[in-house]
Amino acid sequence: MDPMSGPYVIRGSVSLPEAELMWRFSRSSGPGGQHVNTSDSQVELRFDLARTESLPEVWKQRALTKLASRLVDGVVVVRSSEHRSQWRNRETAAVRLAALLAEATAPPPKPRRATRIPRGINERRLREKKQRSDTKRGRSGRDWG
Repeated sequence: MDPMSGPYVIRGSVSLPEAELMWRFSRSSGPGGQHVNTSDSQVELRFDLARTESLPEVWKQRALTKLASRLVDGVVVVRSSEHRSQWRNRETAAVRLAALLAEATAPPPKPRRATRIPRGINERRLREKKQRSDTKRGRSGRDWG
């Protein structure tokens, strides 16, 4: 078999180490014909986020807090079974895990700085509102004789 198309880069020079990835294969559910009962094409990829040494400590803490609902004993699990080929499912699962970790380790966005609305903009808005009000008031049939 060809080597996997890894390494799977999370961000910058940090990538998923192949040694820390745990793979499990099982039969996919759903239709598949004669081939389905003989091949283990569903892939389950496990990555021990709590014990990994490959991520910087800050990233690891960020990922542990953001992915807390997905973790089971500090391990994140990604499954893939949409392809008939185990190889393609492996690729899909690894790419998904890398994307998940990239999103989870991203720094928080800068807080929004509140800004005041300039007085001229507010005055113009009120002036246009008054003009519109006068236009609509002029349409009433009270003054028609």
